Amino acid sequence: MGRVLSGSYDEQYYEDTQKIGRVHVKVGLPQRYMFTAMALIRVELGRIAEATLGPNATRTREAVTRLLDLELAIMLDTYSDEFVARVQRSERLENVELNRALQETEHRYVNAVELARVMILGLDARAEVRLFNREAERVTGFGRDEVLGRSFGEALLQEDLVETRGREILRAACGEQAPQETMEIAVRTKSGKYRDIRWRFAYAPSDVGDEVTLFAIGQDVTDELALQKKTWQQEKLASVGTLAAGLAHEIRNPLNGAQLHVSFLERGLKKAGAEPDMIEAVHVVGDEIKRLAALVTEFLDFARPRPPQLKPIAVRALAERVVQLMLAKAAAANVNVSLDLPIRDAELNVDPAKVEQMLLNLMTNAMEALAPSGGEVTMRVRRQPRSVFFEVEDDGPGIPSANSPIFDPFFSTKPDGTGLGLSITYRIATDHRGTIVVESRPGRTVFRVTLPLEPE
Repeated sequence: MGRVLSGSYDEQYYEDTQKIGRVHVKVGLPQRYMFTAMALIRVELGRIAEATLGPNATRTREAVTRLLDLELAIMLDTYSDEFVARVQRSERLENVELNRALQETEHRYVNAVELARVMILGLDARAEVRLFNREAERVTGFGRDEVLGRSFGEALLQEDLVETRGREILRAACGEQAPQETMEIAVRTKSGKYRDIRWRFAYAPSDVGDEVTLFAIGQDVTDELALQKKTWQQEKLASVGTLAAGLAHEIRNPLNGAQLHVSFLERGLKKAGAEPDMIEAVHVVGDEIKRLAALVTEFLDFARPRPPQLKPIAVRALAERVVQLMLAKAAAANVNVSLDLPIRDAELNVDPAKVEQMLLNLMTNAMEALAPSGGEVTMRVRRQPRSVFFEVEDDGPGIPSANSPIFDPFFSTKPDGTGLGLSITYRIATDHRGTIVVESRPGRTVFRVTLPLEPE
């Protein structure tokens, strides 16, 4: 009371009063108790003034009221300061929690994009790549720094699709037309090859300044389509083989009879001293019957394949034998044959006769492609960690069309071809759980057969 009624109301008084208020805040005294306490003090001091001064107590009571109001106001400031400080602390905590939640959300979204087993690309209104996730890097072989900022067509599409597909994607990115729900577009990889991608596009312009307007989500279906094609090819081979087996059986017996009678007729004409022209005509008929018989034999080989009789065989010896068997034919066709063997030999567990037949078919096919001017044929053998591949390369004119069904039965680009050689070759490769692929352009055609070192 001496401090309140001392008559000295300077900065020290203000600091002392604030200190009392801070103690109240520190001990947790509710703010409402301050008003109650000041009201009690005001009433008691008023009574003391009236008892002491009597009728002259009015001005004293007013002065005491103003002092106590000042005292209360200063103490309430400490509550206000504490409240503001608590609010600020709460805001800081909320901001920390909010930032943490945002970081966690961003982290989850980044993981969802980066760890997804699909390609995720974000394109801006110019169809330039702004987002390129990890799966897209894996499939294409391009780093994101090599793709970001480049147009989708320029970076990933093959040249003949840039004008068509690239323009469609550009229109979808800038909102000129709705994107197609799904689209299968092959993309170019860093190695120069192409992967078949099934794309889904979503137009998603943002109001918050995000430049990405079109999301492209791609699934690599190259292996899936290759498996479908392989299954379809095998089913077709099986159905055609059944037809060929029945047809060959029905044709072989009449051909044998015809061949027997033609031989009998030829001997009779020679004994009778017939004209050479007549004997030549009979000889031509016999040759054609033999050719038909050979075709029927090919039919039967194709239609009734025996399961491979697996035996271990050295790769180098197999390749050398095949080339040795082809040298005489190569010399007659003006073809130079070369053999490129691996330094380390390998042993394959295969059917030697069938694999030899497969390689002979490929070598024959390459030599016939070089007729009549001749050229170069190379057989190349290489060992890989789990497989061995054989390549037969020629420098001929190449396959007329990249989409030619060269492995289909009865398809041939040669006037006198049966169309069964490559079909039988394909079947032998798949029977050994291998693969056969072809790359062709004018001046270079390569057939590659890959066989596993340890087939199931």
